[in-house]
Amino acid sequence: MTTRLTVVAGPTAVGKGTVVRDLCSRYGGVWVSCSATTRPPRPGEVDGEHYSFVSEEEFDDLIARNQMLEWATVHGRYRYGTPRRPVEARLEQGIAVLLEIDLDGARQIRNTMPTARLVFLAPPSQAELERRLLGRGTEDEAERARRLETARAEMAAIGEFSAVIVNDDVTAAADQLAHLMGLSRL
Repeated sequence: MTTRLTVVAGPTAVGKGTVVRDLCSRYGGVWVSCSATTRPPRPGEVDGEHYSFVSEEEFDDLIARNQMLEWATVHGRYRYGTPRRPVEARLEQGIAVLLEIDLDGARQIRNTMPTARLVFLAPPSQAELERRLLGRGTEDEAERARRLETARAEMAAIGEFSAVIVNDDVTAAADQLAHLMGLSRL
């Protein structure tokens, strides 16, 4: 039996990374894919751990060699994508795989891997989402405005997902995701 792929998507600053980190710290039997991106690292990010940071040319080569399971241009600036081989290898080994990706990537996965479980992580409110984005302090004003506009479009796609988890409490959201995936506590 092939293990089911789970995709977590949602608007920027909703807390996808925080929920996934909490899940991984308390549950076993899951592998989280490391996305490739053309954006520069943020302070404290480690290549190969948080993302695989690649040049535009390297990203083009991955696409040309069909080595990306999904990819998209996010916020109109940088490309992000999921390298194909590591995901397929883990699934073949019976390991639960979790992708933390954007809306365009989730749509691609839905088309290429129709058995994937698509989970939308939603904020408790638009005001809370804006507060979280401002609180991060990792983007300048123009980038925050761009991300808020993208978040509005992403929220409109909530009906495309097979499950919705509201991230009003990180632990509760991670527990709901673990339950959907059938994971066991460490």
